[in-house]
Amino acid sequence: MSYQDHEKAIQKSLHSIEQHLTDKLQLNLLAEHAGYSRFHFQRIFRKIIGKSVAEYIRERRMTQSARELITTDQRVIDIAMNYRFNSQESFTRAFKKVYDMTPGDYRKLLRKLVSKGEFIVTTKSNAPTGWIMTGESPFDYETGLDNRTVHSGNHSAYLKSKDEKARSFATLMQQIKSDQYRGERVRFSAFVKSTDVKEAAGLWMRVDHSSGEVLAFDNMMNRPIKGTNEWNHFSIVLDIPVKSEVIAFGVLLNGPGQVWMDKLGFEIVDDSVPVTEQSSTEGLSNEPVNLNFEDNTAAG
Repeated sequence: MSYQDHEKAIQKSLHSIEQHLTDKLQLNLLAEHAGYSRFHFQRIFRKIIGKSVAEYIRERRMTQSARELITTDQRVIDIAMNYRFNSQESFTRAFKKVYDMTPGDYRKLLRKLVSKGEFIVTTKSNAPTGWIMTGESPFDYETGLDNRTVHSGNHSAYLKSKDEKARSFATLMQQIKSDQYRGERVRFSAFVKSTDVKEAAGLWMRVDHSSGEVLAFDNMMNRPIKGTNEWNHFSIVLDIPVKSEVIAFGVLLNGPGQVWMDKLGFEIVDDSVPVTEQSSTEGLSNEPVNLNFEDNTAAG
């Protein structure tokens, strides 16, 4: 199987995990569902996600538990048991390791912020620190930070259309110098969640020469994110030429909808991870065809 095949299988597993966070998740069944042996599944999962299956599930359950502490009136013990912790004590110990406070204190603190209207950190027209929002029609979109919808940690970044009439596309992005990545293969990855994406969304990365020439590019439009989807993992892998100057990357949204991204990664990988670059010659013939216009079989 190719790396892309492995990634699709793991994406399928992540979707299953998201749907069953409050259920007993058995490693053997997850592996079987993905089409792997238990050992191979764990190895591939760690290679793509960067952590073990158990660590990932524990992290997602903790994040969802924290969200329910703020958004519901359920007792702490009920939330703990719902997300498969053995007791309130074990839940509290695990929670303090992540959030540096007890579940009860977390609920009190964050609910005070909610009452002050500070729960969603939204900048409307201003992107999160270090990022910019641009595109063909950025005024039809807005961006900011969200601490209600997160994959892990305290915030995710979102990009959303202001209404159903949003035109063209917008992107939340940043640019960096390519100096330390020249001659390397780089993977940009993120967990992405979407709601009502009518046209398409996806991660993207581009490598440019100082002249502005595009040296490498992928925007996932051959595998776009559409509709409503829970958190899943996506990646872009490109080779960074030695003559490059700038690397740009981010998430794009084309048309109405909303996307969130969280837990981003930007790392050098070895040659065992194939590039995802979209070839400019894909779909082209090897030689000229129908030069006398007598062959009408392919006419539109």
